[in-house]
Amino acid sequence: MQPGEVDAAQEALMRFVREFGLHQPDRTPCGQPLPVSEAHAMVEIARDGRLRQVDLARRLRLEKSTVSRLVTNLVNRGWIRRETAGDDGRGVLLLLTETGATAAARQADARRDRLTSVLDRIPDTQRGAVVAALHILAEAADETS
Repeated sequence: MQPGEVDAAQEALMRFVREFGLHQPDRTPCGQPLPVSEAHAMVEIARDGRLRQVDLARRLRLEKSTVSRLVTNLVNRGWIRRETAGDDGRGVLLLLTETGATAAARQADARRDRLTSVLDRIPDTQRGAVVAALHILAEAADETS
């Protein structure tokens, strides 16, 4: 690693976090009035249609108690419901309600619009490299691999 690379990377990452709005705890970067962890939970549940709560915790890399609280928040919003897993009396399945499916679609549209807006400001010749760099950065940050 070259001298100053870590400092430069840290500065760039911190600026991106601020500019993209990732540091705002009660609002998604795309402007939705929802904690980011709840937005990520909605993405995962919408992706699968139904998801075990323990699998949601694993995907989000959050403690079970944290996921339990965030699921309770989403239940209270009327966006998801809990069901007992048929094959395991202790297991909990999470499903979107009709209102939740609408909210998840609205969030997906807002995410897509926000990201499109950002990517449109990157020159065409560099856009592919930026997307590739994001994949590489995510893989490098993945402590499970």
